[in-house]
Amino acid sequence: MKILNKAELQQAEKVLRSHFPKSSMAYGYLFAMNRDKPHILEVVVDSWPDFKTIICRPHPQSEHTLLHNEGLTFFSTDEKVLKRMLTEDSILDCKKYFKIRGIDMLHTTMLKDISATKDVTMRSCHVTHLLELQDPNHLPHLTVSRDVEARISSLNEFHVGLVNETWKRGDDEKGFQRIKHLISHFPTCCITDEEGRSVSWVLLYDYCAMGLLYTLPEHRGKGYAKILLSTMAARLHAQGYPVYCYVLEENQVSYRLFKKLGFTEYLSFRATRFEFNY
Repeated sequence: MKILNKAELQQAEKVLRSHFPKSSMAYGYLFAMNRDKPHILEVVVDSWPDFKTIICRPHPQSEHTLLHNEGLTFFSTDEKVLKRMLTEDSILDCKKYFKIRGIDMLHTTMLKDISATKDVTMRSCHVTHLLELQDPNHLPHLTVSRDVEARISSLNEFHVGLVNETWKRGDDEKGFQRIKHLISHFPTCCITDEEGRSVSWVLLYDYCAMGLLYTLPEHRGKGYAKILLSTMAARLHAQGYPVYCYVLEENQVSYRLFKKLGFTEYLSFRATRFEFNY
């Protein structure tokens, strides 16, 4: 096992890009890290420079694990190597709760085997569609009134409380700090009302996926989500970001919206989150 330094992280990002979108979450983390976004991650590989497995995990010596919630993610082209690393290289602390996120469901059997060996409980949750905008020219042309266009802006720290209150995994101190981190360091897009209050918004997770799309109930039905996603996607592409998202399988409204906006789904990949010691 090798821990990557800054120069090696840049090389690894290029490798992961060649495997995108299946490497999406790991790639997104490295993309952000290589552009000096604040993080507490440590990135390890099985070998260098020709690695088969790469794992992003909270730094074991960091006391600031709040934002990453005991989670890790990985990308592997060789499941045998991945299983060895997870089993033998002290990657997992099986004495406490932890999560593995954004992982292809094809790894389910292997993770169940590890759980049985280490005598820990495991469950899969939040199965998602993975969608990518390959070309911004695929975005439909939207007719946006001058009034609405003038009210498109970005979120700031004054909006943290509002976003946290409406986020299904927020509404607590941990959620507040995570939203504050995202708004402070990653691109956002919002639409305000006539009084300048944000009524619809979309953020970028720290692994660079679009998310937390929300419109206040009293402002729905005005096409704000479509406008925000199109605007955000075009901006991200212009800045060199990957343009992708995860959509929960049961969220058909968002799924249809992204498809209408020209996003391509990868049917062979189903990303999920696994929880251990829950």
